[in-house]
Amino acid sequence: MSSDKTVRCELYHDNFQNYKRYNIPKAQLVIADIPYNIGVDAYASNPKWYQGGDNKNGESKLAKQSFFHSDGSFRIAEYMHFCNRLLRKEPREKGQAPAMIVFCAFEQMQTVIDYGRRYGFAKSYPLFFCKNYSAQVLKANMKIVGATEFAVVLYRDKLPKFRNGRQYDEDGKVIRGTGKMVFNWFPWERDGKDIPKIHPTQKPVNLLKRLIEVFTDPGDVVIDPCAGSGSTLRAALETGRSSFGFEVDRAFYLAAQAQMIDPALEQQRFEQTSMEVGTA
Repeated sequence: MSSDKTVRCELYHDNFQNYKRYNIPKAQLVIADIPYNIGVDAYASNPKWYQGGDNKNGESKLAKQSFFHSDGSFRIAEYMHFCNRLLRKEPREKGQAPAMIVFCAFEQMQTVIDYGRRYGFAKSYPLFFCKNYSAQVLKANMKIVGATEFAVVLYRDKLPKFRNGRQYDEDGKVIRGTGKMVFNWFPWERDGKDIPKIHPTQKPVNLLKRLIEVFTDPGDVVIDPCAGSGSTLRAALETGRSSFGFEVDRAFYLAAQAQMIDPALEQQRFEQTSMEVGTA
């Protein structure tokens, strides 16, 4: 599934705990939306949890069931252990340390931070994502609805690699006017029609590209242990980073490979061939 000798994009139908089978290189960034007890958190915004899809009719037999059948098998402690093993070791130099980003519900943020500390991620800070729409449409006439998503950046000790567009001249000095502040909130904009909708909690590719560009350089490695739709892998591929992902659900795995990743790989091959022909 590699696109060329330098940039790899590989999705495995397997649990991330079996990573030793695949000889994956150490990552600069691990980024994932973990399925940690999200069933009850998600059910209220899904129409099928109500009789006839209308909350006026009361809850259906599906209410409060797990959002995905794999939720019950996920262990956050094992996930943190995996991240600690697969992220690069803490470098001596500043500005090169690895990090991980965990998407989670607001109520889960402290739990993620606490588990992170147990596995070597002593420091963290939150990220917020602002939408102009809400998935809680069925609650719109009852309360203020949620229109935000949340994540936590975790790292061991040294601040992670940070790329805000700063540029340097030939003497190594910062070029004035380059580099902008990166706020702890990002606009959450839906993907266009060119990105397939595969997973119920799929994250926008363009948003993931922005996060990847902040915390990594081209050529770095990005890992998504809970790949779902494969959107993280596609975002990494389109920004020139190698990426590796795991997905235990066979249906999601097949759809992600066929609809999300293979088209991006094919496009990259086409562009590379066009460049080679143009320079010949």
